[in-house]
Order: sequence, then C-alpha cells, then structure tokens
Amino acid sequence: MTDIDDLVEEVREAKRSVSDEGRSEAVEKQHEQGKLTARERVDHLCTDFDEIGQLAAPAPTTPETADWDRDDAPADGVVAGVGDVDGRPVAVAATDFTVKGGSIGHTGGQKLKRVMELALQRGFPLVLLHDGGGHRIQEGLDARPTAQGDGGIFRTQTKCSGWVPIVSAMMGPGFAAPTNFSAMADFVPMVEGSTLGVAGPSLVEAALGVDLSKEELGGAQFHTGETGMADRAYEDDEACLDGIREFLSYLPRNARRDPPTVEPAPPGESVRERLVDVMPADPKKGYDIYAVVEGVTDAESFFELKPAFARNVVTGFARVGGRPIGVIANNPRVMAGTIDADASTAAARFASLCDAFGLPVLMLEDVPGILPGPDSERDGVARAAGKLPFALNRATVPIVNVVLRRGYGFGHVAMGGGESVRNVLTAVWPTAEVAAMGIEGAVDVVHGREIEAADDPQAKRRELVERYKDRTDAIRSVEGVGMDAVIEPAETYGWVKRALDRYDEPSEESWPPKKHAIDPW
Repeated sequence: MTDIDDLVEEVREAKRSVSDEGRSEAVEKQHEQGKLTARERVDHLCTDFDEIGQLAAPAPTTPETADWDRDDAPADGVVAGVGDVDGRPVAVAATDFTVKGGSIGHTGGQKLKRVMELALQRGFPLVLLHDGGGHRIQEGLDARPTAQGDGGIFRTQTKCSGWVPIVSAMMGPGFAAPTNFSAMADFVPMVEGSTLGVAGPSLVEAALGVDLSKEELGGAQFHTGETGMADRAYEDDEACLDGIREFLSYLPRNARRDPPTVEPAPPGESVRERLVDVMPADPKKGYDIYAVVEGVTDAESFFELKPAFARNVVTGFARVGGRPIGVIANNPRVMAGTIDADASTAAARFASLCDAFGLPVLMLEDVPGILPGPDSERDGVARAAGKLPFALNRATVPIVNVVLRRGYGFGHVAMGGGESVRNVLTAVWPTAEVAAMGIEGAVDVVHGREIEAADDPQAKRRELVERYKDRTDAIRSVEGVGMDAVIEPAETYGWVKRALDRYDEPSEESWPPKKHAIDPW
C-alpha cells in the first residue's frame, strides 16, 4: 500500500465512523423511537446528496467542552449539503438527535449558515429537518462567542425569504431555535409526536411554575389546529418527507424561475357537471367547498395548507392546465365562510407566498362578511381584516375571482371581488348574490318599524326580502360591469384556464415613489 492509499483509507475510515454504518448503537436507539436518522431522512428526500462538512468537529469554547472531538459529536450533529429533489437542486440541513440531543453547536451553526448561503447565492430551495433542542447549552454559556448572536443565520434566512422556497420540518423535539427557523419558513410540517415552541416544559415550569406536557405546550395537533404555526401534521417521517417533496413540486426553484408544470388533467365532464348540484337550494345551507375546488382545477391536484386551522377559509395549491396555482376559498360549512382574524391572516400569508413565486391565485368566494362581536374584536379582526385585500392588491400575479354565492360587504372586498383587486377575470355563478350586507339583515335594519307596524309582520318581511333579491342577483351584478360575466358552474374550469393562459404575465402598476407599503400586521 502506498502513502496515498494510506491517506485515502484514513479518510474513508473517518467518514465511516461518523456515518450510520459506524454508529449502529445510536442508529438503533433512533429507530426504537420510530424515527429515521438524519442521514436516512436526507436519503429519503434527496438523490445524489453531496454532504458538506461531514468530518466537521465541535469547536470547544468552554471548560466543559475542552476535550470534545469528532468522536463526541460526529459531524457536530448536523448533516448538511445539496441534493436533488425531483431533478432540481435543494439545499438541505438535518439536525441529528443521536448527537447530543440534536443541539446546535458553533460548528453545526456554521454548517447551517453555509447551506443557507448556498441557497441564497445559487437560488436553491432550502429544507431544514429539525430533530433537537436548539442551541447547545454547553457551548452557549460563554459571552465571547454568544455575543456574536446567531452569526448572521437569520439575516441570511431573511434574505432567502421570497427568493427561494423555505421548508422547516419538525421531526422530533423542536423547542427554541428550530421554532425560530420555522417562524420565517414557507412550509412547516410536523411529524406526530414532534414539538414546536419557544421553550420546552422544563424551562416553562422553572420560569412560570406551569406544568404542561410537551404535547400540550407545542404538539402537532396544537400548532396545526390552534395556532396555525404549523401547516400540516404527518404520521411518520416518511410521510412528512413525501409531503415536503409534494409542496416543492408546486413551486419554482427560485423567484426568477417559472413554476414547474405537468401534463394537464382537466376534471372529468361528470365532475364539472355535478357542480350545479353542489349548491343547495336553501341559501342558508352549507355545501362541500372541496367538491367545488375539485370541479374547477386539474384532477387530484389539490394540496391543502393548514387544513386544521382557520377552517372557515381553505388555502392550498392546485393545477389548472398542468400549471400550479393558489386557491383561496371561503368554506360555507364552517362559520358560514365568515372571515375572522385567523382566516384573513392565513389567507393573506398564502396569497403573499403565491405572489412571491409567480403562482396565479384563484379566489372562490362565498362570504357573508367579517365576523363581528366582542370576541372577534378582541382577536384583532379590525386590523386583521385588512391583511387579505392588502396582500391581493400588492400582488402582481394574475388573480381570478369567482363569486359562488354570497359576496357581502367588506367580505366581498377582502376576497378581491368586483374592482377591489385588478383581477384578470371576475365572474359570478347564477347563484351569486352581491350586496352591502345580507338581505334579511338589511331589511330588518332599514324597514324594522315598517315591519312592526304591518298587520302581518312576517308576511311584510318576506315581501321586502323578495323585493331586494331582484336587486342583488347575478344578472344585476354584471349590468354595471362590476363583474365580467355570469358563468355556469360547469364552464368555470374553461374560463379560469383561458384567463390564466391569456394573462400569464405579471401585471405592472405605477405606485407612489415610496420604499414599501406598511403591512397591516
């Protein structure tokens, strides 16, 4: 064996010692918890993964860490590099729970920053797979390195925002730093049993005297259903990683590239024809908004975000003619589709995501208005209600609005109805009703005394309601060109597709000479 052969073998052995192959006991412990290892996760998500810093060693800065070396913290607990996802390069970093609980040391932090810089400089999507407890405390109790803050990681992530898609997945303990990364991410999936939050149970109990389990404090159901911090929950690692791949399939590599397209798969004729039967005869009854989405987008193309949060609004990706779009729809089966603070916030953020990456937006409107009342006001609905129209009016991508049934008051404005937004198509179904507020409520306000004075108040009220119906119906809504057309439900897919095909370029509009608008957050 030559000297070169010896050196090559030495490198191979060093790599083997930090790999799963060389750490069978640690791998077994991870599998016993029902989890993949960091490297297995990367291999499931990517092909042709080129690891960066595989032989990185910890950077001891305190007496407690003075004798640490690579054997104590293989790869310093972070697997980082670039791989291909569906043939496109993606920058990936995965924390390794088998190395000091997945905590991030100074060297590991440098690897994270290196991957983010590659995403920023080369325009690669950024995927972070978290399974650990944030900053490594043993290295953090020292002012000299800690005074540097995060070393510029979050500045780099901020620069990446809107430039490349950012995924921050919770696949184990995720309190502290992983949560901070997630706050600025575009897609936050959680594996059941993982956690998310600014601090874990022990710290919360020490600081506040409140004893909560990790699931109560930051579990997947809590954050997907109550806070909306997470987008979707998955039963295991494989499902989560498949979900990340699906999410990325709708988005371009970066904001300068076109979104990926697939073969068109128009909804079947029977699916489109059934749309006329989706809408109930009774305008007070709810209906299946997902059946509507199915009938106006490509077959089996809908990928919902936040399905358990703010369920009065539905947001997600779909395709029309094989090209990705965003869908925002009121859900008449939850709060009658009324917009509250959470719904407006979720929809506005989604609209901003679509605009950043060049995806047209389809608005499916059936909204009785903005949720009134003291609880809603306490939730900040007055300010939050401005978020969605603000995001839509700032957008440059094509927007299509279809009023399915109700388009009332500021709810109609918030959903981009009429001339509220520079839509490329604004249409109504024959079942549409457009007015400043619901007819029955308006009659009670305007004609209350007249109704009370009538010999038969109920009959008088019905008479007045019928009178106003003729003034608010679909045909009336297009007479003043406030709407472009009345279209039959079965025609909707064709109208939407043609509009997006014809007006596929971003719109440009003159704005005052300002740096930027002030977000109504």
